[in-house]
Amino acid sequence: MVRVRFAPSPTGNLHIGGGRTALFNWLFCQSQAGKFILRIEDTDQERSKKEYVDEILFSLKWLGFNWDELYYQSQRFQNYREQADKLLKNGSAYIERSPEGKEAVIYKVPQKKILVNDLIRGQIEFDSSLIKDQVLIKSDGTPTYNFACVVDDAQMNITHIIRGDDHISNTPKQVLIYEALGFSLPQFAHLPLIMGVDGGRLSKRTGATAISDYRKMGYLSEALLNYLLLLSWAPGDNRELITVAEAVKLFDIKHVNKTSATFDLKKLDWINNQYLKLADPQLLAEELIPLLAAKHYIDPDNYDRDYLLSLIKLFQARLPRLNDFVEWSDFFFLEEPVIDPAAKEKYLSQDLSREFGMFAQRLNNLASFDIASIETSFRELVADLGIEAKKLIHPVRVALTGKTIGPGLFEVIYYLGKERSSRRLLKWVK
Repeated sequence: MVRVRFAPSPTGNLHIGGGRTALFNWLFCQSQAGKFILRIEDTDQERSKKEYVDEILFSLKWLGFNWDELYYQSQRFQNYREQADKLLKNGSAYIERSPEGKEAVIYKVPQKKILVNDLIRGQIEFDSSLIKDQVLIKSDGTPTYNFACVVDDAQMNITHIIRGDDHISNTPKQVLIYEALGFSLPQFAHLPLIMGVDGGRLSKRTGATAISDYRKMGYLSEALLNYLLLLSWAPGDNRELITVAEAVKLFDIKHVNKTSATFDLKKLDWINNQYLKLADPQLLAEELIPLLAAKHYIDPDNYDRDYLLSLIKLFQARLPRLNDFVEWSDFFFLEEPVIDPAAKEKYLSQDLSREFGMFAQRLNNLASFDIASIETSFRELVADLGIEAKKLIHPVRVALTGKTIGPGLFEVIYYLGKERSSRRLLKWVK
């Protein structure tokens, strides 16, 4: 049976690169009806933090990854010591004593050529003469990364190791330890690095942010997964939108690109928008209620849910990120809109008292206050004034919302209501 593992270190949060590695492991596992193993590599007891473990587990669950088995390396130190002793006994390792008398276990690297048939990159050749003797157990009794990895992967029966290509330099060292311990080699697949749009390594500016932060910024997990899928793999037929369930049926690890992937926030925003368009407003409301409450826009214990859902439907087709709703829709919740200074200068610097006054009066006189009637009233007004609609539509929008862009003006007026719309217009009547 195929068994893969994702092995994060809890010395920091789960970032985009780790999220993609977890996804490709999980995807390969699902496509092969295998097992997905989660191993927390917390041997660095000074830097490993429970808060990071919690964040990693939360992020993986949010992304939808369910693991079949969970291990912590900090609970397996005896295993590493036992395997190191085997190497000492068969002469593959030796003891190195520090001036303080502490002992470290060192593996003596044999001189040989090492061939690895990488599932993505093909055959890779290494020369072990370029590798110095490897520390297995440090003088403080903790195992080194490469040694703990080999022992765990072997004892957990991991069949495929799928990880970033920044680990390629570790592969020959691990292969040597596998051979020294008499373990069967797994198959290796090294994913290309994810780069920023500037061609450099990912940074905070170019997207190297924790998975949990993407959730807080208003990205849907389905959209983020869809985008991560496209970083080094493609479903074919120029498709860009694909669910994980669909990807499981199409995924082949051998079809992963060898070249580095580019992380583009604009592309992620576009994909997120596609998912937001189709999302259930009820589910979006659950995410937005705490954000709106934090701004004191609503009382979470006493608000008009139907009204909120109507506003979400009004905006959701336009949103790149769900959290943008809070800023974009603020004029519906504030007593008075916050007017953008540049918009005020451009559209409200001239005296529009007559036009605004007439429109406010017509809105107040509407017997049926619905979107169609509001639009008719506006069209009749600009016809009577002998002006183009655009001459008035932009100033009215800024007066009502404080912004130059947004949903359809007549929908905005409808959801603001007759009284608020009229009052905001009359504020500009001298």
